[in-house]
Amino acid sequence: MPDIRHAIQISAPPASVFPLVSTSRGWSQWWAADVQGMDGAIELGFFKRTTLYRLKPLRNDPPTRNEWLVETGAEWSGTRLIFQLEAAASGTNLRFTHAGWRSETDYFVNCTTTWGELMFRLKSAAEGKPRGPLFLADSLAY
Repeated sequence: MPDIRHAIQISAPPASVFPLVSTSRGWSQWWAADVQGMDGAIELGFFKRTTLYRLKPLRNDPPTRNEWLVETGAEWSGTRLIFQLEAAASGTNLRFTHAGWRSETDYFVNCTTTWGELMFRLKSAAEGKPRGPLFLADSLAY
């Protein structure tokens, strides 16, 4: 099973980065404008909610590791989003994995590129230079 992997250095401590990957408010600062928290899970809506990703928490070890099971989404269902944060002299080393894809499809390759952009948006949000979510609530463009 292929995985998407990224690593990025962030000039902020893990305690500041962790809420951005573990809360609905955090996700809305760098990924999607349409984020709802419900029963411990998070639902991200895209393209006027025609695409929904429901994330169920699997592991929450503040401020070093957060893991989500993706419950919905054509090729995302059953995959996991893993954020590992390590304190460094300059702030945080973040290792991200989108694990458990069934195969390397064109969509997988597209998502690899999108996750790269999202890592820089997460970095900006953590460093107090928010660029906003990548996907606006009513956006029709991908």
